[in-house]
Amino acid sequence: MIIVTGATGFIGSSLVKYLNSMDRNDLILVDDIKYLKKKRNINNLKFKETVGINNFWNWIKENKSLNIQAIFHLGACSDTLEKNIDYLYENNIVYSQKLWDTAIELDSKFIYASSAATYGDGKLGFSDDHKLIPQLKPLNPYGQSKQYFDQWVLTQKITPVQWAGLKYFNVYGPGEAHKGRMASVVWHFIQQLERGENIKLFDASHGFNAGDQKRDFIYIEDALKMTLYILSNNLESGIYNIGTGKAKSFNELANALLNSNVSLNSEYIPFPKDLLDYYQAYTCAEMNKLQKAGFDDITVDLELGVKLYLQSYQKKI
Repeated sequence: MIIVTGATGFIGSSLVKYLNSMDRNDLILVDDIKYLKKKRNINNLKFKETVGINNFWNWIKENKSLNIQAIFHLGACSDTLEKNIDYLYENNIVYSQKLWDTAIELDSKFIYASSAATYGDGKLGFSDDHKLIPQLKPLNPYGQSKQYFDQWVLTQKITPVQWAGLKYFNVYGPGEAHKGRMASVVWHFIQQLERGENIKLFDASHGFNAGDQKRDFIYIEDALKMTLYILSNNLESGIYNIGTGKAKSFNELANALLNSNVSLNSEYIPFPKDLLDYYQAYTCAEMNKLQKAGFDDITVDLELGVKLYLQSYQKKI
């Protein structure tokens, strides 16, 4: 049996769907399921049971006899603009620590979502080498909460049978609409196209020309392949980057989308002053660790990912 927290969210629900495709239906989905937009993500999926976030600890006490193979902890506050430190501490650190201890108690594997936000401005690079992690300086409280838990995990002498912290880079694809402003820039660009607007890119900033800020965009399918590869191949416990290893500019992303709608164009808007100190203008995952562990199955480049995303989006409208 597998537990998935954040199961109605973007990566969580996509993971459940992927596991269903592998004939895994013995799933316990943990989330705050009162939000209808998120609940739609699991409407057609197969699972054993849903459990509310606040009821989960009682559920664990009552079901300790179950054979829990793995806990995928994908639930947390993912708002990079969240400033409530206490809220982030409780949701991104304390809850994660309790799940870590639960995995130890249940003799379960523990896979949790970290974030590329921990790399801050990227001056120290984007290596998932454990020696680098204590030196990282995230740019916002969200990234700091993820960094804190990564560092805490690396100091633990008692650990689950296998554990992995996954630094997800810019994941995009079907299932993220409920995230609103925190949805990927790919989703936001698609919304602009659907409204008949030009795609809006940031003007020059952080030493980059207009629209040339770059991110490591990874399609959800490839992110899930990596996530499950770590589990199913019993890789050495540790922290792993989940990205493509290639940085693509927002101009390149806009061009890939505009190829589907030549009647529109892109335009540059002033960079928001309140974001200057908190914005990652460049990200690019170093993928050596996962590649050395045998993973070599990235199949969706940005152009194809945009095409697949558009096809999925248009089927639903």
